[in-house]
Amino acid sequence: MLNERVICAGFGGQGVMLMGQLISYAGMIEGKEVSWLPSYGPEMRGGTANCSVMVSERPIGSPVITDDATVAIVMNLPSLDKFEQDIINEGKIIINSSLIEKKTSRADLKAYYVPANEIAVELGNPRVANMVMLGAFLELTKTVGTDSVMMALKKIFGESKAHLMAINEEAMKRGAASING
Repeated sequence: MLNERVICAGFGGQGVMLMGQLISYAGMIEGKEVSWLPSYGPEMRGGTANCSVMVSERPIGSPVITDDATVAIVMNLPSLDKFEQDIINEGKIIINSSLIEKKTSRADLKAYYVPANEIAVELGNPRVANMVMLGAFLELTKTVGTDSVMMALKKIFGESKAHLMAINEEAMKRGAASING
């Protein structure tokens, strides 16, 4: 039974809140129970940012994830240091290896190292690193479908940013491929 508890973490401006929103919105599109709980540091850009996301087939009692995350998506080193202890035994951690040279200190986790920033630069837009990480998450967990995420992204972006849909979709595909290849 689906009961994914996800921490998305990085610094402001890396798109961690968007990742969480997209997972939540996609879950709603698919008729699942969802919650999204953002947490910001005092700065908007460059400060800490993380969100807790739950996607379940059952009602969610509390949106708070303390030490029982099933997956963490970490975009920077402070996030790895802060959140790797909050993942359950045999849980997954997806690490942005472009910005984090350190490996997880936990042998019980299934760790995946994704060069998100390098892939984003190859695609021509460094700002899609979060979508690369999201694609890796989707490939690993199958929590929600890519089509649902794209529908959610279209709704969030609106017409003014419709021109960014293709690069975001390609970034997710590249993120998924980084897990398999």
